Amino acid sequence: MLDTSARLLRLLSLLQTPRAWPGSELAERLGVSGRTVRNDIDRLRELGYPVDATRGATGGYRLGAGAAMPPLLLDDEEAVAVTIALRTAAQGAVPGTEETSLQALAKLEQVLPSRLRRRVRTIQAYTVAVPADRPAPTVSADVLTALVSACRDQERLRFAYLDHAGSPTRRVVEPYRAVNWGRRWYLVAWDVEREDWRTFRVDRIQPCTPTGPRFAPREPPGDDIAAYVSQRVSSAAWRYHARVTVHAPATAVIEQTNPAVGTVEALDADTCVLTTGADTVQTLAVYLGMLDFDFDVTEPVELVTYLRRLANRYARSTPPTHWSENER
Repeated sequence: MLDTSARLLRLLSLLQTPRAWPGSELAERLGVSGRTVRNDIDRLRELGYPVDATRGATGGYRLGAGAAMPPLLLDDEEAVAVTIALRTAAQGAVPGTEETSLQALAKLEQVLPSRLRRRVRTIQAYTVAVPADRPAPTVSADVLTALVSACRDQERLRFAYLDHAGSPTRRVVEPYRAVNWGRRWYLVAWDVEREDWRTFRVDRIQPCTPTGPRFAPREPPGDDIAAYVSQRVSSAAWRYHARVTVHAPATAVIEQTNPAVGTVEALDADTCVLTTGADTVQTLAVYLGMLDFDFDVTEPVELVTYLRRLANRYARSTPPTHWSENER
């Protein structure tokens, strides 16, 4: 049987998992009686840990939220993961959290065992982050917190928003999720006035208070919300858009198509339509060539013209005398 201190730590570790523990199961895990478990639960409560108890077939003990933050137990992998996350936050992933991240990091590193401290410092010493090729937009931690809180509570949001052209607008939405892509944050929400799903850049949002009434959750715009955002964000920035008929099964084309750069729709067993785009027709031409399937393009005109010029250039670079019998 574990001594009292070790048993309390073991009990606390079990209660930190996201489930309810029946008293009988805790007693079996700890090798003690049900009465001892109840006494240990009372000791944890006296130490400031809010342990909730529920009755019924699915009831049991669970660590709840209290008025103050009690100490937490982390295993080795959790401690390393939290330390790395705090270092990332301290570098300005979300402006406004740098100082508090450094304070939390200092407290954590102070109590890390030497074996874990060595792992963390090794990761720090032998990894290098490539700076972004353009300045990242500033996202307020307060704004981000307000948005995700509205998502959680299913409350309507009113906010001022700068659209792509920089024009101010007013929006009323039912927020669904905040999505992080690189160093940008996006809000996926149902636009009440436009009656459609929209994606908003968080750095362009200025929430109004208070939040609106509660709403019933809607069916989300896709099974993979990250893929939905990446495709919407990419297509909004494209200068050229194209619908390409590809003479290949949709499954084969999907395997080579990132959701951020195109969507694929089957026409029949051997043909599909690829909807894609890019900032330049040169990029589009390269991407289509990499598919290694026959395809038909009718628009945009700039892409058709460039593909013809590219075909002529390739033809001139490979005269017939250089062709093999299999290529004729």
